[in-house]
Order: sequence, then structure tokens, then C-alpha cells
Amino acid sequence: MALVSLSLSPPCAPAASSSSNHLLTPPSLAGGSGSIRRGGPRGNAGLALTLPAGRGGREWRAPVSSFSSFLPSFFTGSKKKEEEDAKKAATLKEELLAAIAPLDRGAEATPEDKDRVEQIAQQLEEVNPTKEPLKSELLNGKWELLYTTSTSILQPQRPKFLRPYGTIYQAINTDTLRAQNMETLPYFNQVTANLVPLNSRKVAVMFDYFKIFSLIQIKAPGSGKGELEITYLDEELRVSRGDKGNLFVLKMVDPLYRVPL
Repeated sequence: MALVSLSLSPPCAPAASSSSNHLLTPPSLAGGSGSIRRGGPRGNAGLALTLPAGRGGREWRAPVSSFSSFLPSFFTGSKKKEEEDAKKAATLKEELLAAIAPLDRGAEATPEDKDRVEQIAQQLEEVNPTKEPLKSELLNGKWELLYTTSTSILQPQRPKFLRPYGTIYQAINTDTLRAQNMETLPYFNQVTANLVPLNSRKVAVMFDYFKIFSLIQIKAPGSGKGELEITYLDEELRVSRGDKGNLFVLKMVDPLYRVPL
């Protein structure tokens, strides 16, 4: 069975004469020939400070920073995008759940059904609110499998009454790096595994024990391993992808469940 710091500092003004009594005072305030003009380019508020031309006839102007006006628009824009992504995710989740509802976890899916589910899943992944799932508490707990393309789980070649037709669960705990898959009717098979993080959203899965009919425990062979990437995660839905290209859609059913060690 198969996670700106912007440093703005104004340019230094040319050094004033050591005999000046107004070292930090603009010339117009000290009776000199410089000037202060209020305002600036149209639409810009602030002060434009002009000092007398120095050598080469150049003037020095104190720039008017737009950083203070940039900050509010930056955070407003970021918040607006988050709100738009959240609305889009809610709509896509409804579409995804409606698309997979009649498919018997994927066992009855036609190629067209699979394409449709894949398209919705990809769009949902683009608005994933949890960028580092392996660092999130939302991942911990017991999840119910709603849909998968994995034939090793679905066993579509078997007669329907011999397929796993009871609820299938997957539990993950990032604090202990343990995972568990649990079938119910008719076989009650289980498998537990250790997880090895590969990055903030992908783990290597190393199976350690299988349980047949929840009674007979068998040590997993050395070849029992794979990878799992969490591509969408919120408090109620998870989308994952396996190393063989299989898609998994799960819903949270028990956030307090912990995988046995």
C-alpha cells in the first residue's frame, strides 16, 4: 500500500566646511543660497531639497522615498491574493469532491474521469495554502482515502466483492515520522512505515511491518519502500502524489490519532 529586508539610506550629502555653524541645516534655513521646495512631481508628496551647485555645476537632490507608500500596497496586494486563492481553493474542492463521488475511490473511473480529476487536482495544487506541509500540524492525524489511481490499492481486476470495499485510512505523524495504512472490510490489512524527509513536502517511505487480517504480523521486505509528496494541504483535505505517479485524495477524519511506534 502504497513539505525583504529593504535597507534604504539616503545618499550622503557633500561634507560642509568645518567653519560652518549649520552643519546639519539646509542652506535656506541657514541663510544660504539653497532652497526647499514643497511637493514634487505630480502625485508625489514630500520635500525636494536642493543644495547649491558644487564643482562641475551639479546639484544634489535629496530623494523622496516612496517606501512608506509602497508598504501598505504591498501588504494589501498580498492579502488580496491570499483571499482570492482561498476562494478559488474552496470552489475547486467542491468540484473535486463532486467529480470523485461516483467513482468508488477510483475503481470505477474511466480514462475521461481520471483526466477530469487530474485537471482539478492540478489547479488545486496551484493554490496550496500550506507551502511546507511537513512542518505543519495540519498533516498529523488519520485521513480517509477518497480517491486514488493506485491499482495496487483498488484491485480493479478483481470481482467487486473481493475488492477492498470498506473504508481505507492513512495516518501520518510528523513528530515521530511514522505512517500507517489501514484497510477495513473485507481484509483489515495494515502496514506501518518510517518516513525520511527529503524536503519540506516530500518523504521517503520505508515500510517496516504488514498485518494480515489485523492479526498476522510480517516484517516488510527490504524492497518495501517508496516516496510520497504532499501537494495540497488544509485542515480538511489533502492531495498527495506517489513516486509511481499515483494520485491520492484524502479527507481528515481524526486529527488526534497517532501512529503506533
